[in-house]
Amino acid sequence: MKVQQLTSDNFKSTIEKAGKPIIVDFYADWCGPCKMVSPIMEQIAEENQHIGVFKVNVDENPTLAAEFSVMSIPTIISFKDNNMYKKIIGARPKEDILDLVR
Repeated sequence: MKVQQLTSDNFKSTIEKAGKPIIVDFYADWCGPCKMVSPIMEQIAEENQHIGVFKVNVDENPTLAAEFSVMSIPTIISFKDNNMYKKIIGARPKEDILDLVR
């Protein structure tokens, strides 16, 4: 599975319909650490069909970023049962990101 882009329009419905743990990467195209995290997120999506992996461009969706108190990027947030579960800030290794859904 590929990392899918979320927007303010489809965020809530996607999270509600997922039926599995979700990881969302809040990023910006100009952000260096975000570019480091991007291939890790792609790898997680490919290797873990039981996890939904998504990303949100904070420049294009500032209201959504504000709703989840995203002040620094990358911020990676996990959701379980439609609720925010865990949150990490900054570029992190794959294991740290996977710990968000454990």
